[in-house]
Amino acid sequence: MTDNYLEIFKETGALLEGHFVLTSGRHSATYFQCAKVLQHPQHLSHFSEMIVANFKELEIDTVISPAVGGIVIGTEVGRQLGVKTIFAERQNGMMTLRRGFEIVEGENILVVEDVITTGGSVKEVMNVVENHGGNIIGVGVVVDRSGGKAILHENQFAVTTQTTVSYHSDEIPKELEEIPIEKPGSRSLK
Repeated sequence: MTDNYLEIFKETGALLEGHFVLTSGRHSATYFQCAKVLQHPQHLSHFSEMIVANFKELEIDTVISPAVGGIVIGTEVGRQLGVKTIFAERQNGMMTLRRGFEIVEGENILVVEDVITTGGSVKEVMNVVENHGGNIIGVGVVVDRSGGKAILHENQFAVTTQTTVSYHSDEIPKELEEIPIEKPGSRSLK
């Protein structure tokens, strides 16, 4: 298996080009659609193995991910670790635990996500964990598109760190403004 992650994303159609509004609200000419790469078992297994290898020496009780994007990778990481896997999802615009999921006070939690730019969804999940008395022991992601600038936890690991350009809505370059906007993220899901 190649470790040229951009090639894997391109080959699977998971690295998109156009004008995208990211989950963070920033605009970009590129978008990592992890669902497209994670639908291939060999990539899902490989990326999960890399995250697991980074955290396997820790005592992990539960893996939690933000819905929707983080569920697939989080579930596979949890399966490989042999621990409970849950997810937080939006209800009335707020990240919360539903579906009978629980966090016991003092439970050691690994947060797993597919892609981060600013890490907003991961931060929201971390708040949920902390509000339920959980102990966050690390954050694992497939793609850190912040170039390493989105530091969410002292024990953080990314399969690949990419420096991709994104723009605030009042600083979009003219050539990007001329392309129709796509909003593929899941933040607006209820």
